[in-house]
Amino acid sequence: MPTAIAVTSPDLVLPPHDRQTPPAVVQPLDTLESSLTGMHALIEQHGYVISLYPSSAEGSVTQRLHTVRSVLESDRIALLGIDLPPLGLALLAQQLRQLSVCDFSPGVLASSARLLAHYIYAGALLGSVSRLDRVPVSLKSHAKSWVPGAQFAVLANPRAQLVRVGQEELPGPEFGTRLLVAAGQHPSDWVTGTLAPGWRVQGVAAVPLPEESARWWGTPRLVEFAAGLYDVSVLYQLVSSVRREECHWCGLELIGDRCGFCAAPLPPPPALELPATAVRAASSVRALPRGAT
Repeated sequence: MPTAIAVTSPDLVLPPHDRQTPPAVVQPLDTLESSLTGMHALIEQHGYVISLYPSSAEGSVTQRLHTVRSVLESDRIALLGIDLPPLGLALLAQQLRQLSVCDFSPGVLASSARLLAHYIYAGALLGSVSRLDRVPVSLKSHAKSWVPGAQFAVLANPRAQLVRVGQEELPGPEFGTRLLVAAGQHPSDWVTGTLAPGWRVQGVAAVPLPEESARWWGTPRLVEFAAGLYDVSVLYQLVSSVRREECHWCGLELIGDRCGFCAAPLPPPPALELPATAVRAASSVRALPRGAT
């Protein structure tokens, strides 16, 4: 069975691209007891579980996840706090679900989350930025948000960017992507009619707006969007192109500089030792007296 991918709420489970993409599961559940039972069943069935949660999640959510892993005393649960808006996190979970059926080990799959997140362009069309605290907003933009009819396009990942719609363009990816659009209390015409062609996306899909989105962006007047790689062969090539290492703590494979399961950092490479002859030659060199050439 492929490694299980878990998210913190059902609205972060996007529809699969094809029949091969397995569904995501929800963790934690309503109670600690049900969370323990559910996580234990996942480990028994899948062997390993990668649980994604937003880094902005409430303390009760993260506390329960860590409690579940602690009580089960399992080293087969990866808890990954991801700094992405809700729809971007849902897209990342979908990509990991696609890759879970490939021949990647659980360690490589877990540590690839940080790599894949770098290629996700997550943002929103907002009617107001007065309560936006996730992305830097200038005083000038705050003032403009009170103008009737003002709209702002905000990019939260991979780099923060805020522009006034109709005056500036929002920079997008320079590679082929598929755009997900989730509309709240705001028309999505600009996203589908202007942003999508400007970013030259290879497809647009409408999805439900995650419940957490309004709080994350500071307003219900929004259209959230996320663009990312969608072809599993391209995702596979991206992850497989990165050098693999072995975690010195738990022994799992990893890519990047940190293990996804035990969070142990990759140790620095050993210092390069000079041959004994070079050391002797260096020690025999004496400094010239002052003024000598």
